[in-house]
Amino acid sequence: MTIAISILHLIACIFLTVVILFQSGKRSGLSGAIAGGADTFMTKAKAKTWDAKLAKMTKWVALVFVLLTLILNFI
Repeated sequence: MTIAISILHLIACIFLTVVILFQSGKRSGLSGAIAGGADTFMTKAKAKTWDAKLAKMTKWVALVFVLLTLILNFI
């Protein structure tokens, strides 16, 4: 049982890392100020929906990760 939960914990850890790395930064910095005029409305709308989905996935995967960590701690 512990081995199965440990494997799920490792998968959740890797998935959480990947989801966080796929998110765009909140601040673009100087490069965003220079290239910001090239963005159209459609690309900004797509990015916001993709970022919103990634943010929602991050919350759920983080919750699963914390729960699995607590379960492993109590076992």
